Amino acid sequence: MTEPTVATGRRQWPLPRQADPDAPLLVVDDLRTHFRLESGSVKAVDGVSFTLNYGEALGIAGESGCGKTTTALSLVRLLPANATVVGGSIRLMGIDLVPKSDAALRRYRWREISMVFQGAMNALNPVRRIRDQIAEPIEHRLGQSAAASRKRAGELLELVGIPRKRGAAYPHELSGGMRQRAMIAMALACDPAIVIGDEPTTALDVMVQAQILELLEDLRHKLGLSLILITHDLSVIAETCDRVMIMYAGRVAEEGPVHEVFRRPRHPYTQKLLAAFPNIAADRRALEVIPGAPPDLRNPPPGCRFAPRCPAAMAICTEVVPPELTFDGVRVACHLYRADGDGRPVEAPTIATVGASADASTEGAA
Repeated sequence: MTEPTVATGRRQWPLPRQADPDAPLLVVDDLRTHFRLESGSVKAVDGVSFTLNYGEALGIAGESGCGKTTTALSLVRLLPANATVVGGSIRLMGIDLVPKSDAALRRYRWREISMVFQGAMNALNPVRRIRDQIAEPIEHRLGQSAAASRKRAGELLELVGIPRKRGAAYPHELSGGMRQRAMIAMALACDPAIVIGDEPTTALDVMVQAQILELLEDLRHKLGLSLILITHDLSVIAETCDRVMIMYAGRVAEEGPVHEVFRRPRHPYTQKLLAAFPNIAADRRALEVIPGAPPDLRNPPPGCRFAPRCPAAMAICTEVVPPELTFDGVRVACHLYRADGDGRPVEAPTIATVGASADASTEGAA
């Protein structure tokens, strides 16, 4: 009996027989990843949940150390030796990857989920030709012959805008933008369902960054890819993603459609992030700075982890973890919002009002 498939663009993804073709491609639920240190356990990812649909682009943003990259690397356990996924589930096409052994996960790495790493010069092997590095996963993961793999590598180079003959070059002989394109070609080598971009444009100048983002967007629609994009740059997410997930101290602060979150950010942390980002279309103003620093995740504070830095913090914020509520498709975890008697979300006063009279609002927000 032939396995059912889901067609999205050019890609035909095999599905397990128990999977629902209309269900999300990826469902992450209560993911927890900890780092073991001599000084204690760091809860780098602590209860993260999200979904990714076929052909969708999800942007993950937040300050350094918020858990963005660790969340992405946890999906196929490309983690440092002292990091462990300690809980939750990662269901790819209905199959939970968390309990699988490292050997079993090789079935999914590059073939179903691949990565474009930050800094191509560090990710590429400096003593091997570009075409050979792209051909390697095709030969070893898909079982193609060396000749067929090299031919496919040439096609992929042309797909990302690099002349086929440049595949004979070594990484140091290419420009930064071409190296990044070569990394994208390598990520596409096994025709994956999901491509993760970990700050793929950080080290590039503005013009080359724009070209790479345009390439990723074009490939996503041409090949039917699903994309997870990790970045500090909110403008990159606004330009390329359908949904955005804002993380803070290992947890999700807010998640929803890009246009809705950016137009009307609900979590105080999201509001502060957007206020700290320059807007060339608006009047000139001094950019805001979020005072303080993220918490030590070896011993995170109880309640809301943003509370020590939040201008709208109330007494409950330092004691109780805020529940996640959904407003118009936007998921937010903040005590400024509550559920009414029918379980529907109700907005509390705005951040400016609460900031001026936090104590008076505590009871209503609880």
